[in-house]
Amino acid sequence: MKKQKGFSLIELLIVVAIILIIAAIAIPNLLKSRIAANEASAVGTVRTLNTAQVTYNSSCQQYANGILELNAGAVCAAGANIIDATLATGTKSGYTFAVIAPGTTPAGTITTTFDVNADPITANVTGFRHFFSNESLVIRVNPAGPATNASAPL
Repeated sequence: MKKQKGFSLIELLIVVAIILIIAAIAIPNLLKSRIAANEASAVGTVRTLNTAQVTYNSSCQQYANGILELNAGAVCAAGANIIDATLATGTKSGYTFAVIAPGTTPAGTITTTFDVNADPITANVTGFRHFFSNESLVIRVNPAGPATNASAPL
């Protein structure tokens, strides 16, 4: 009788089972690390937007009312290209970003305050925490919902 070469079905099933067990352990950790990376990127982006607002204010004597203004410079030409076009879209690394002037600013008046909001695109998938900052440049965090000035500082 000839000796056959190769693997038996049982041996192959054992190897597949071991691979599935390793994957079941590794995938949740991979997802958590991606969320942590998205949140770290969001905090860095909020800092970038804070710095962009300070730069815009020193060039234009007011804060930008909108994230697009920090790239386009439609209101003040000196404020053009402070942030890159990718960030000006308002979406980056699983988060949406908004730069707004709270309340209404009548036409012809300068904007003296601003808010920066960072919220996960899909809650509990791209991030758990929401971030907020304003002209105080303190970044605040709220894990339960959109962050505000009353949220805990980071």
